[in-house]
Amino acid sequence: MLSARFPQFPVAVVIERVTLSDRWDSEQWRVVAVERDDSPRRAPVRIVHEPKHTCWRFTGFSMELHLSESEGYHLNVTAPEPKVFVMWRRNEENAGDDSAPGAFPVVVTVSYNEAARLLDGGEQVDATPLSVEMLGWMQPFVDANYRPEPKRKVRRNELYERDQAGGIASGKRVR
Repeated sequence: MLSARFPQFPVAVVIERVTLSDRWDSEQWRVVAVERDDSPRRAPVRIVHEPKHTCWRFTGFSMELHLSESEGYHLNVTAPEPKVFVMWRRNEENAGDDSAPGAFPVVVTVSYNEAARLLDGGEQVDATPLSVEMLGWMQPFVDANYRPEPKRKVRRNELYERDQAGGIASGKRVR
């Protein structure tokens, strides 16, 4: 069974807040790390607390591999710099409150295609480097399951090409 051969990869996500001196936005949130972590989901833990910089660690997340995403995994592992993608959202209820995070992760994926769909849907997605351990976990799945689509021979449609070039069809000039 697939899940027995390729188990989930448990991770923790680290998100940081940096104070900005910008008239439009007072702070910036971004994902800075995705680390292997077997811990269950708990309340986020503040691991750095400085006046202009705070980091929160979120545990209990995992990456899963699905057959339908094989192409997205292949694109990632063959990229010059493979990535882990994290879709996250702002928590407006905690804005300005240093005792709770103002952002939280929602989805962690290693599929280029899934990350692109999330971005197309208007979600916030950040990427961090894929660790050697994560790449080693993914590679056997990609090798076993990714099959490029066969190339199809393109058939020319000479009548259509002639019409597009301003040729004459049925005695009338086509534009």
